[in-house]
Amino acid sequence: MSQGPLMPKATAVWLVENTSLAFEQIADFCKLHPLEVKGIADGEVAAGIKGLDPVSTGQLTRDEIEKAQKAPHYKLKPAVSKVKLPEVKRTTKGPRYTPLSRRQDRPNAILWLLRNHPELKDAQIIRLVGTTKSTIQQIRERTHWNSGSLQPMDPVTLGLTTQIALDFEVQRAAADRPAALAAEGGASLLPTEVSTAREPEPDEDDAPRGGREERIDADSVFARLKGRHQDADDEE
Repeated sequence: MSQGPLMPKATAVWLVENTSLAFEQIADFCKLHPLEVKGIADGEVAAGIKGLDPVSTGQLTRDEIEKAQKAPHYKLKPAVSKVKLPEVKRTTKGPRYTPLSRRQDRPNAILWLLRNHPELKDAQIIRLVGTTKSTIQQIRERTHWNSGSLQPMDPVTLGLTTQIALDFEVQRAAADRPAALAAEGGASLLPTEVSTAREPEPDEDDAPRGGREERIDADSVFARLKGRHQDADDEE
């Protein structure tokens, strides 16, 4: 479906007053109902509206009007604009825009996120509150110019982000965390067969020599003490 003129009723008023086009032709070009065009011709509709010349505005050509006047069933074709509009290039999505009234609360929100969700990456915090990586690093290292006055505040309460966006980033960080721990080579539990297996009892032949020497020294000490007691009894 083609687009109608910029001011359809004003254009229809001009075509009714200055051409012999059929009501259906004018209605089709202006995207109006034929009865509405008839009402314009009878003065019942669009009273007081000044006609707009579609030729002077570049929406219709004079040749097209003359061709349509000769053929009542011919449909008017809008003129092709000679002005080429520049193509709008889509830019990459930048940081989240934060209103001026809320920008002073961003450091407090960053501190809240660092304390309550340390698993979040810097890129995720940037997406949530629209800050920079250097600001996050300064707040983390307590080198921010206003570090002594910062108070952790929920970014959702401050209106810097939504609860849905925060939950999504937290779940995403939690999903990525097990993979990161596995990549770092974290400790893993031993199999049940290994952890519940009983250690074999050592044989006497396998006993350390130090144990035998300790037993020999103890026997000699007891023997000496026993001999001293016997000597003491004989003297009495």
